[in-house]
Amino acid sequence: MRSHRENHLVYRIGWLRAAVLGANDGIVSTASLIIGVTASAAPRSAILVSGVAGLVAGAMSMAAGEYVSVSSQSDTEQSDLERERLELATGPKAELEELAGIYRARGVDADVARTVAQQMTAFDALGTHAREELHITEITSARPITAAFTSAGTFTVGALLPLLVAMLLPQALLVPGEAVASLLFLALLGWIGAVTGGARPLKPVARVVFWGALAMALTAGIGLALGTSV
Repeated sequence: MRSHRENHLVYRIGWLRAAVLGANDGIVSTASLIIGVTASAAPRSAILVSGVAGLVAGAMSMAAGEYVSVSSQSDTEQSDLERERLELATGPKAELEELAGIYRARGVDADVARTVAQQMTAFDALGTHAREELHITEITSARPITAAFTSAGTFTVGALLPLLVAMLLPQALLVPGEAVASLLFLALLGWIGAVTGGARPLKPVARVVFWGALAMALTAGIGLALGTSV
């Protein structure tokens, strides 16, 4: 008899969020930077240097930001687990009743809830309280290093796309060509993220395209204004 294995989409939440965020930021920030510098009538060398500098700085910023943010979450989780470990050691009866109360609140009969609480406490007291009381699970637990590398890597991949477009297109076509290509990249990214997460793609695609177009329009306007005034 074959074992029944399930692969729920919720298991993808952690890495999917970091991956989509990194790639989206890579495309939007690099494309916007290239369009803004191009609109200012800067030479091609300055455009490419700004694109490469934006890629490197953005990837490092994403890695550092994710690591610091997720590390703070991890520190909070560890602090809560230490507090829970102490409470289990100093007040096991109160913790047992608390766990039984959680099960009763979910509709379990009082006698059954207490029996389940006793059995789960005997099996893995801290793990059970972490899951049932603190809502810390394998899916939701913080992983700073994974988040940092995922965000930096996907940012780099996303940033490379508009940078390659800037290298290939003639400068006269760079602003409209970069905008169109980057919006197509964003639409594809939104579609991939939606399909991977099991959602309908229309809204995710519309969201990333709208905000990407707005960012590129604003930086193009700034580039035109500064290029004219300098």
